[in-house]
Amino acid sequence: MKSEMIRLLRESSEYLSGQELCDRFQVSRTAVWKVINQLKEEGYVIEAKQNRGYRLLESPDTMEAYELMSRMGTEWAGRKVFYKKETGSTNIDCKQLAVQGEPHGTLAVAERQVSGRGRRGRGWESPAGESIYMSLLCRPDFSPKKAPMLTLVMGISVAEAVERYTGLAAKIKWPNDIVVNGRKICGILTEMEMGLETKEIQYLVIGVGINVNNGFTGMQETGDWKQARRAAFPEELQGKATSLFLEMEKRETKILRAPLVQYVMEAFEKNYGLFLRSLDLSLLRESYNGYLVNRNAVVKVLDPQGEYTGIAREIDDAGDLLVETEDGTLKKVYSGEVSVRGIYGYAL
Repeated sequence: MKSEMIRLLRESSEYLSGQELCDRFQVSRTAVWKVINQLKEEGYVIEAKQNRGYRLLESPDTMEAYELMSRMGTEWAGRKVFYKKETGSTNIDCKQLAVQGEPHGTLAVAERQVSGRGRRGRGWESPAGESIYMSLLCRPDFSPKKAPMLTLVMGISVAEAVERYTGLAAKIKWPNDIVVNGRKICGILTEMEMGLETKEIQYLVIGVGINVNNGFTGMQETGDWKQARRAAFPEELQGKATSLFLEMEKRETKILRAPLVQYVMEAFEKNYGLFLRSLDLSLLRESYNGYLVNRNAVVKVLDPQGEYTGIAREIDDAGDLLVETEDGTLKKVYSGEVSVRGIYGYAL
């Protein structure tokens, strides 16, 4: 009822009378009044006028399930949301939800994540209320060999959502980092569970972490963008990481995170549908290559067989990075990590 009431208030350009809400939810005026007061206590600014009803003026920056579900216009992605104020990892939460039988498209979110993991098992502790920490449950019916491509599908989706919401030019550093102005704002981690006997995919979990309001508190305290940037991230990440707030200089208010989650889910549902049509990236390849920040740039490939340099050209239909070496040979990069000169300024 709470999420539907928020949706109705948000979508209405006029006041909604108490009687309209009573009829809509088949509850008493007292029940409506209680929910309205709960929403006000949680930060929603709702105007009430006698003989006219209620009107939503402002929403808080929250990742609560009812706020996210009130925004979802998708068919399946993010239609069911599980929220925690603090968690070890939303990927772990999402795996637990999968074991419990939750459906395809279930979303696990948290305000704070203390045991997050990135590529190659890197860990980090995430502050509360600044970023987006979410993991999406997928129950696909295709070969496990296809699963790694969903990381790239989500990468395109995040880049599209960031551009749609902020107007910033988002780029992708192959395979799973989203960058803005040469600094990382998002990482993606896909994990898969297979049946012991069937060797088929039981479920996939796609974890997404997006730096949104990092630096906002520092800006309020100092009024200096450079100091705010320095305070937003540990010393070892200076020059390597950023947030949407920091890249939208001159902004004075926090960025609401819920609409960005909504846009990511909408983009992923669309792109996942394209992926399913061919079970490869052929229908998304042009879009991905358009976002590829290291396209036509010199890269160092950290290959177990030996490092080499070349020029990153594009991805192929399987999502592998094609790197042109000095002799003109195109090599496929299946695994390992690619360091991009001039993007982060260091070797990942």
